[in-house]
Amino acid sequence: MRVFVTGATGFVGSHVVRELLSNGHKVLGLARSTGVVAALNNVGADAHLGSLEDVDCLRRGANDADAVVHLAYNPDFSKFRESSEVDRKAIEAMGAAIAGSAKPLIVPNGIAGLGTPGHIITENDDVPSNYRFPRVSEQTALGLASRGILATVIRLPQVHNTVKQGLVSRLVQVARAKGLSAYIGDGRNRWPAAHVSDVARLFRLVLETPEAGAKYHAVAEEGVELRVIAGVISRVLGVPEKSISAEEAQQHFGPLSMFVGEDMPASAHETKRKMAWNPQGPTLIADLERIDL
Repeated sequence: MRVFVTGATGFVGSHVVRELLSNGHKVLGLARSTGVVAALNNVGADAHLGSLEDVDCLRRGANDADAVVHLAYNPDFSKFRESSEVDRKAIEAMGAAIAGSAKPLIVPNGIAGLGTPGHIITENDDVPSNYRFPRVSEQTALGLASRGILATVIRLPQVHNTVKQGLVSRLVQVARAKGLSAYIGDGRNRWPAAHVSDVARLFRLVLETPEAGAKYHAVAEEGVELRVIAGVISRVLGVPEKSISAEEAQQHFGPLSMFVGEDMPASAHETKRKMAWNPQGPTLIADLERIDL
């Protein structure tokens, strides 16, 4: 099938594109510039010039494909609310374009904020009514599914290789800038993780067997403790490791502080069972120990 991919040259998106192409699919990637067009063409994908803010462009891209994978998002958390509104409008526009068809739409969400401390988040857990983050990608996609659109959600953990590690990459940046690898309190809060190659494969599997309203977890490791992550960062960068208080977190971590204290272990039991998905990539710690500095 021909798949319209937003964020096609991003970290996760570029791996999804290669996974799709290597398994016989065609890709139409959203491109903001001629440089992105060239990057897509170089890997064998077609380009659709436009931006995430241009909803008419998004509608045309969705119309010109057999399926949609939405991965573009502005990761600047100082503009979290504005980026989330752009994201919502983009999902609604692409959903409206494929209404009445059998075209699947896959939308990601993060796992942070979906559970409570000590609770392992599962695919059956819904976004809570007191959800603390402004991103509404999952809620928007499931709203489309309730109207008969073939929309599916894949929840993402810390997606990693030796180049990037999701929010952990930002912890590395802060530790390098501050000369200190920190965690909050006892650091026993956990973040789930998965290697980017495994995540890309799950996107393809879900795309090939879509189910309206389904929620999947791209989780290989249920939870890695933040104190363990901070310890590896300390050793890799050669900086001290320290526990700080919740009150100190905002000053130390900046916008990242909204996530650093989150305890968000997550299971992918149902995802693995339904999709015959068996993660095989390296662990988060293995990649973090070999990060490209």
